[in-house]
Amino acid sequence: MGQSVSDLPSRLLRNLTAWRNAKAWRVAFSGGLDSTVLLHLLAHLAKHHSLPALSAIHIHHGLQAAADAWPAHCQSVCDALGVPLHVMRVTVQPGASLERAAREARYAAFASLTEAGDLFLTGQHRDDQAETLLFRLMRGAGVRGLSAMPAQRPLGQGVLLRPLLDVTRTELEAYARAHQLRWIEDPSNEDRQFSRNYLRHQVLPLLTARWPQAQASMARSAAHLREAQGLLDELAQLDLAQAVTPSEFSWLGLPSLELAPLTNLSAARQRNALSHWLEPLTRLPDTDHWSGWNDLCGAASDASPVWRLADGELHRSAGRVWWLSGGWLRAPAVSVEWPDPSTPLRLANNGRVMFSGQTPVGPLRIGYRQGGELMHLAGRGHRDLKRLLNERAVPGFVRGRLPLLFRGTELLAVANLPGLDGQGPDGWKLHWQPTDEDQGLR
Repeated sequence: MGQSVSDLPSRLLRNLTAWRNAKAWRVAFSGGLDSTVLLHLLAHLAKHHSLPALSAIHIHHGLQAAADAWPAHCQSVCDALGVPLHVMRVTVQPGASLERAAREARYAAFASLTEAGDLFLTGQHRDDQAETLLFRLMRGAGVRGLSAMPAQRPLGQGVLLRPLLDVTRTELEAYARAHQLRWIEDPSNEDRQFSRNYLRHQVLPLLTARWPQAQASMARSAAHLREAQGLLDELAQLDLAQAVTPSEFSWLGLPSLELAPLTNLSAARQRNALSHWLEPLTRLPDTDHWSGWNDLCGAASDASPVWRLADGELHRSAGRVWWLSGGWLRAPAVSVEWPDPSTPLRLANNGRVMFSGQTPVGPLRIGYRQGGELMHLAGRGHRDLKRLLNERAVPGFVRGRLPLLFRGTELLAVANLPGLDGQGPDGWKLHWQPTDEDQGLR
């Protein structure tokens, strides 16, 4: 790279210029080489520059006995630098990939600690970027995955920044030796069973022996791919603008898209637009799983197809696709009494209902459609509820959880549906607030 260890502080400060007015700088501090150098650099920069409040966060996964000593080591380093340390224990969920499960637990903890106006800093460097690119290449990743690690992205209520992505591990080691820093060597980093370790110890040394600039070249390729992904994101936004149309059921509070503008696009543009829309909602499907989208679009017009994804479901109904997650995937209780209609009634797995206007005389209960219900309408007599829902094009997934107001066996009202939700403009109306949850946003 042709730059010396003495350049590191100025290079780091340059990468942090845009964040000098952040509320706080929080550093992910494992105690390893990368985060030790990053924390040391920041602590010493803070002595000579006006910087935001600096603190460190150590995540204790509890996956190996050696890790029990690491919080004490991290505390001693932070005490010497005058940096406050927060140690947080996390539970790693068992699964096929321990690497991935530990990472997800770690970043969930980071997100929970990152407040509005905070900058969260991690120590990944250029060698890590090359590993990430190779790792994702071996998994058959697309443009988004091969973009590798972005220099910054949203995290919690703040922003995650990786300010050392243009620095090599060799430079970090040289800095650590020059300043006589002590760091933890995680024994698991030598375990070649882990894919990243295999790449680090077996593959990358062979590549750099043949092509000394291999890691710099891979980092440059990742940057090109990030630019390409940016163009694909712009195209997705243009395509989605045609599909993000108003719905008469916007009160459901669910993300939805009009289907026709999407199906008019080429298959590749459909996947690109939908991936962009789904990305904040769920882990994206792999290539093989995209057949679920084709099945959803190709199902018969009178069908209600569902595409199940990692963190929720995509439903097709009423000419739109709808994203359902959380409480929407849990069945509501069959029936519940409403002893005091003057106060809102909370429904299990289904939000709450309330009245406006004079409440009807009881005893009242809230139930759900079982089939065969009839409702008396002024001037129309008794009408089948299924037909009434069809007339209003109520999405199929809503029908089984629309709160129905009964007095005895008499169906008095269907929440939120004009003409069915109460007794005239001067009477009462039944209102349903479907959920109190944030709809699936990760």
